[in-house]
This record gives sequence, C-alpha cells and structure tokens, in this order.
Amino acid sequence: MPFTRPPYPGAVNRKRMMLVAGALAATAAVGYAQLGGYTQADLTKTDTGRTLLQVIGALDRYYLYPVDNEKLLRGAINGAIGSLNDEFTYYSEPANSAIDNQNLSGEFGGIGVTLVAANADGTGGKIDNVYKGGAAANAGVQIGDVFVKIGDQDVLTSKLDEIVRLVRGKEGTTVNVTFARDGKPYTVKMERRKVTIVSVEETMLPGNVGYIALNTFYNEKASEQFRAAVAGMEKRGVQKLILDLRDNGGGLLNAGVDVADQFLQSGNIVSLRDRSGKTEVYGKATRSPGDYTGKLIVLVNKNSASASEVVSGALQDTKRATIVGEQTFGKGVAQIPLDTVDGGKVAIVANEWLTPNGRQIHKKGITPDVVVKDTRYTVPLNFTGGGAQPNAKVTITVDGKPVTVTADKDGKFTYAGEVKRPTRSATQGEAVVDVQGDAILKKALEVLK
Repeated sequence: MPFTRPPYPGAVNRKRMMLVAGALAATAAVGYAQLGGYTQADLTKTDTGRTLLQVIGALDRYYLYPVDNEKLLRGAINGAIGSLNDEFTYYSEPANSAIDNQNLSGEFGGIGVTLVAANADGTGGKIDNVYKGGAAANAGVQIGDVFVKIGDQDVLTSKLDEIVRLVRGKEGTTVNVTFARDGKPYTVKMERRKVTIVSVEETMLPGNVGYIALNTFYNEKASEQFRAAVAGMEKRGVQKLILDLRDNGGGLLNAGVDVADQFLQSGNIVSLRDRSGKTEVYGKATRSPGDYTGKLIVLVNKNSASASEVVSGALQDTKRATIVGEQTFGKGVAQIPLDTVDGGKVAIVANEWLTPNGRQIHKKGITPDVVVKDTRYTVPLNFTGGGAQPNAKVTITVDGKPVTVTADKDGKFTYAGEVKRPTRSATQGEAVVDVQGDAILKKALEVLK
C-alpha cells in the first residue's frame, strides 16, 4: 500500500502492507529481524554505530540544558531517514500517525470543517470550508475564520497537524475554540460529532455531461463513493463524462486500480518493479456490468500525483480517455507503511510503478494529450522591503486599494496575499464548477463536443 502525506502524494500497495504488517505483528524483536536482520547488537559492531551510542550518552550526561531523550531519539530516526534524501520515505510520530489513520479510515469525531495554514510559513489554521450540519456550521463558524485558541492552548503559530489533533476527539465530547474574524476574537463551544470524509464530488454540466471530482485516494471509502457516483451517472443516461483528478495527491494504490477498472474492460492497469528489477502486474482490468463505456475526459494539474497518475496513465496508454490539463506531479514510486513499536509509522519506498505501456513516470509526470494551464489559481501579490522604523506601519496602494504591513524590529517588512482557491460546496459530495473561468474544464467540454 503506497503511503503518503498530502498533500499525501502517494499510492499505497495495500496487499503488501497487510502482508508485512502480519509478519511484524508478533513482537518488536521479530519486527527488527524481519527488517533485514539488523538488531541492537549489530549497532555495536561498527565504529559508526558505537559513536552514535557514545554521542547520545554524552549529550545526556554533559549537555548544559535538560535533554528530552524522546525528542533526541526521534531526531536520530528522522536523521537516518533523511540521509536517504528521499521525500517519500519518512517517519510519522505517534500523534501524527493517529490523525493519519483517521484520515485513512474516512471517519472521526470532529466539528465538520476543513483547514488550511493561516500564515505564510505554513503554521496556524484557517477555516477553508464549513460543512452543512456539522458542529461548526451550527455554531456560526465561517470560512476564513482563524484559529486563535483551542481550550487554553494558543495555536496562532502551531503546526496544522497539531491544530487538527486538538480539534478532533471522541464523539460526544466538547471543545472550546476561540476564532478571529476580521481581527476580532470570539469563542464557541462545540460538541464533536461523527465526521465522514466524502472524497467524491459530482454535478451535471450543460449537454448532459457528467462531472465527477475525486479529491483523494487516501480514504478507504473512496472506491465505494466513486463507484456510487459512476452508477448515478449511468442512471442519468450520461454518455459524456469528465473525471477531475486535479489537486488529488494520491493515496491507496488499490483504490486507483479500482477507479481505472471502472472505465476499462481488460488489460493491465499498473505494474510494480522492485529493487532487483523484478516486475509484477499489480492491477488488471475486468469487465463488469457497472463499467462506464461512454466518452471520457480526465482533468489533471501539477498537483495530480501517484494514484492519480496511475489512473490517468492507464487511461491514456489504452486510449480510453483524453487527458486535459497540466503536466502531472511525477510520483512514480510506491511505499510500504510499517507500524513502529512506539505507535508511529514509517513509510518506505519499495517499488516503482509502471503504466500499461511500461512507462516509468517518477520525477517526469504524465504529459496531457491537451495541455492547458490551470486558471483556478492566481499568483498572489507579495513584496518585501526594509529601511522602515521598527514596528512602523507601511502602506502601499495596489490597484487603488491600501495594503498595510508592520515592520519588524529591524525595519524589515513582508506581505504575501492570499492564493485564490476554487469555491467548494458546503454540502459534501456536491461539486461547484466555473465553466467559463476554469480554462481546463472549458477545454474539456470543447473536446467532448
């Protein structure tokens, strides 16, 4: 199960993950043995290994300030993985792993919102969408509200994962959140409810053209939700369908295979090749009464990765669909996720995957049949400067509107405007589209004609 973090650009070989997890389930010692036979005793057999132990011991004994041994050892783990210089092999600490598992299951206790970072450095949290019927919607929370405190903890500069961890919890429990709206704080008490992640959005376009957007494959319910959406299109008599995989960073490889299979009747979908060069077919298409056989367009952009590329690559190779949009991300490797004894998880790149025609797309991506720039996003206004008095207000007029920033203690100032984001529906499963302003979607409709 290739395993990724979002944007989690990765597909997961679930069958292999289950096999490995089963083999490692007995004890930690068995787990070490299975991972190449490397044990604690082996650490003392080399000068480098003994040096690692020596340094950790010396820090614990002599360092001027208190040593957090848990943090130190996790730093060593991340350092070991970092030496591979592979962004897709990584370690998740227990708290982050727990959130990750909730995302994968597609259900958790929460308040019914999606978040984005509030600050330019990726910290803080801001409401990106509020779903109808959720606790946040009933409490009057709005898109754009910024998290200030969760309980008594200040989260203005916290990592997004930490904010998510604090907001989520057992169904029926309550959480007090202080938000800021237009700079003015307000506090609400909300009861956490069951939240089900709906990864599929759909609507009908002019000319009885069906539209289905699949936002992620990193949800065990994604295949079921997608299959239901395709069945709904069939009931409407749709013979022209647009599948939108833009901004879909991937997820479960078997989910990608299942999606592609709903448009193919035979042939290979994807193959995996290991470090020895051995290649095995992972997914094959099978004919099913529920398969969609009409005209098909697939939309992609630079954020379409991994399982999204598996689907678009298979449909392109077999000439089943026309791919429209931007060059895709280029994640052509699959990871095996292993649960670690501390409750965390490590994802290890173990295979590269190949399209039906044997294409290896890692760090290359898939070139669309029709190349169109994604116009849903704009480059935000940004500027930096210096020479101002410390803490001085600096105002610049842009397009007739004043933009004010505050200089820091050194007289430097920075401004970064907000990135325009596509509008999302407050009803899960309902797609909102802009036929005229979305250049890729507009071109897809022209191709279908």
